[in-house]
Amino acid sequence: MESTPTNEPGPQGWLDWLDGSQLGAAMRGELWLYPLVEVMHIIGFIVLVGSVIMFDLRVLGLSKDIQVTALARHLLTWSIAALLLIVPAGLMMFSAHPHDFASNDIFILKLCLIATAGLNAVLFHVGAYRSVTQWNTGVSAPGVAKLQALFSIALWVSVVLCGRLLAYT
Repeated sequence: MESTPTNEPGPQGWLDWLDGSQLGAAMRGELWLYPLVEVMHIIGFIVLVGSVIMFDLRVLGLSKDIQVTALARHLLTWSIAALLLIVPAGLMMFSAHPHDFASNDIFILKLCLIATAGLNAVLFHVGAYRSVTQWNTGVSAPGVAKLQALFSIALWVSVVLCGRLLAYT
């Protein structure tokens, strides 16, 4: 169902504008554009979630001979590259059906889970990670770091599940 763009202020007006934009029309009208953008979004998520889970598994005690700090530096580059794919691709897909996505409970849950995962990462870096020199190599991470790593894995797997469920809602 297409809506007619309005000049309403606020989120509804923004959604109407995006729905009526050239980008929104192209994402709906060009046969291969949406699927190609979706593939880029999925590849980005594979790299991001893969990087995050590899780091989390290290915090949980796998590969204790690899320095946590070295792995973090290495994987950060991949995570940033992934975000450079994910964010624009996600916005492009959103533009195809902004009203549908904005009112979809699964999509809203996905965004909330991403925000929670981001907050968990920030809390990890301002908390447990500050003592990383004490558990950088060969030593178990503190319990709180391990709990945050488990929470991170659960959150990111849930984000991926929500992304897949969007295809069916």
